[in-house]
Amino acid sequence: MKLSEVLVKPVLSEKANAQQDKLRRYAFRVNKKANKLEIKKAVEEFYGVTVIDVNTSVLPAKTKTRSTKAGYIQGRKPGYKKAMVTVSEGETIDLYGNI
Repeated sequence: MKLSEVLVKPVLSEKANAQQDKLRRYAFRVNKKANKLEIKKAVEEFYGVTVIDVNTSVLPAKTKTRSTKAGYIQGRKPGYKKAMVTVSEGETIDLYGNI
């Protein structure tokens, strides 16, 4: 797998931002087929930091329903894989730099 295909996008939520400040841990949505070594290489190459630890979790698909005039509409949100990457002390990743 190419390293450009490994990282899909960073996860920007309140919990992820709190972990960035306290634990130097950054969350990324990654390709489901990517393993921890590929994720580590991709983060080190794209952001120029030293990665200490990578934790992954696969989040399952969810069913969603909403009520409309025509009745209930059911659908599914796809599942995805999330990686929590811990960088070495003194290093940071600027996720908001190119917004």
